[in-house]
Amino acid sequence: MFTGLIEETGEIANIKMASEALYLTVKANKVLENLKIGDSVAINGACQTVIEINNSSFTVFASRETLNVTNFLTYKAGTIVNLERTLRVGDRLDGHIVSGHIDTTAVVKNIKSIGDAFEFSFEIDSKYKNQIVKKGSITVNGISLTIANIDNNTFSTAIIPITFESTNLKFLKIGDNVNIETDILGKYIEKYLSSNHNNSNINIELLERNGFI
Repeated sequence: MFTGLIEETGEIANIKMASEALYLTVKANKVLENLKIGDSVAINGACQTVIEINNSSFTVFASRETLNVTNFLTYKAGTIVNLERTLRVGDRLDGHIVSGHIDTTAVVKNIKSIGDAFEFSFEIDSKYKNQIVKKGSITVNGISLTIANIDNNTFSTAIIPITFESTNLKFLKIGDNVNIETDILGKYIEKYLSSNHNNSNINIELLERNGFI
């Protein structure tokens, strides 16, 4: 479990293709502190298991399922990635509950500076649009963000300067793909509403009106 608060950015040091899989070696500093083989690290939001560690990097094995739903296949040596270690019991939950299980990727549609801040717009696959709501949480490349506006299956987020400078958002360009994890609560609500509760008075409007989403 993660929070979506990035601890540091790392750099892809080496990529090794395997049969329908990928070995990624990532240069890092802070996340190496007390890191052990078998620990989990979110790389651009995707929870990965550490299989090797040295003084300046760690290595993970990305399975076919990970490659199918993330932007990992676009990485090359030198790619900058967002890193976060798992949430510890007793830590403050300053972001939101993030599982590290990427749902899909989205395309950067627009980047606009607003004073010292920025507004990023992303286009997501339409089958996920019911899992995003205005003022709700979403994870973009592992970063916990709040959705400012939605237009069909395109959503925008406001990025404060410290988030822009301390993550790989500052390297994004229009047309780039980013990893997306929608809010876990939204997934449960969508599943409930899409099941056979035909007589239920609960709907999206009711949940929004009462502050549940």
